[in-house]
Amino acid sequence: MNAQTSFDRSTLRRLAGRALSAWRGVAIVLCASLSVNQPVHADKIRDLAQVAGVRTNQLIGYGLVVGLDGSGDQTTQAPFTTQSLENMLVQFGITVPANVRPQLKNAAAVTVTAQLPAFAKPGQMIDVTVASIGNAKSIRGGELLMTPLRGADGNVYAMAQGSVVVGGITASGKSGSSVQVNISASGRVPNGATVERAVASSFTNGGDLVLNLNTADFTTATRIAEAINRTYGAGTASAMDGGSVSVRGPLDPAQRVAWMGAIQGLEVAPGDAPARVVVNSRTGTVVIGSEVRVTPAAVAHGSIQVTITETPQVSQPGPFSKGGQTVVVPQSDIQVSEDGAHMFKFGPGTNLDTIVRAVNQVGASPTDLISILQALKQAGALHAELVVI
Repeated sequence: MNAQTSFDRSTLRRLAGRALSAWRGVAIVLCASLSVNQPVHADKIRDLAQVAGVRTNQLIGYGLVVGLDGSGDQTTQAPFTTQSLENMLVQFGITVPANVRPQLKNAAAVTVTAQLPAFAKPGQMIDVTVASIGNAKSIRGGELLMTPLRGADGNVYAMAQGSVVVGGITASGKSGSSVQVNISASGRVPNGATVERAVASSFTNGGDLVLNLNTADFTTATRIAEAINRTYGAGTASAMDGGSVSVRGPLDPAQRVAWMGAIQGLEVAPGDAPARVVVNSRTGTVVIGSEVRVTPAAVAHGSIQVTITETPQVSQPGPFSKGGQTVVVPQSDIQVSEDGAHMFKFGPGTNLDTIVRAVNQVGASPTDLISILQALKQAGALHAELVVI
């Protein structure tokens, strides 16, 4: 009886172990399939593309800022400020004598710029930026007088007026010393312009809608079209090229708005970013994309330092000498030193993390990194587009 019981227990234990192993295998397969089917990264279409015809428009105008505390334009060097003020006074029935030239210190000529958003309607308020075009030291505390803002076609689309908000400050003393924080010759007027004219948009017209990608990519354009067709049926969208996707839309404007809102909410996994290295030679900024790869290469980089020290020597004439003069004899000490060149090696298929780690280990500066990347590109070891701006 005991032998039979032990046999049954061992058999059951063995069968339970086999079942547990089988379930573990199934769990591993399920987890692997879920990880494969789950997208790595997905963005909404509204973040990847813009609707054709829906855009902002630039506005610009010329105006006057008054009420400054003696920091305005100097009329001798900026005569157009006085001329503008005289023309404004004429419109109010005030005539300045021809032989009188006002010496203004509290006024400044400025340019006024603004961005007119898409679908902006008359009566809505937009922000404006005010910048001095003369020699005004500061426009802090000034008041922008009514300024018409025109578009590229010459029509007036907004009127600007209001108090200028300046984020910078400038202070100077009689000795010539001055302190400046940020820029005080430009500022903003929040809600300083009123829209007077609406810009016609092609969105309300019938026909297909076009999505223009923010970054042209054939893979992203194809995936956007596939996502729309998978949700709303085949033939709804088609990729025109690597930068545009055409979408069939209803004729009714209200339905087009709801239709485009639903399409922009779809999630799409964008294509991989191109292998690109962007170098700003002026600031020393280097941005390396995640897809950058380097083939096997060995890099050695060092720097040469030249130090020149001037130690002038004074030569005195002998005692009781006639006609002797004290002469300063220059003496230069030149030293040339070369820092130890560090060598590091990149293996096949080296990724971004390895590149950054290797450069940091040798203590290379941004300038050194730029030189290393340019040398790797010339050697054919850097498999990426090198963009220098």
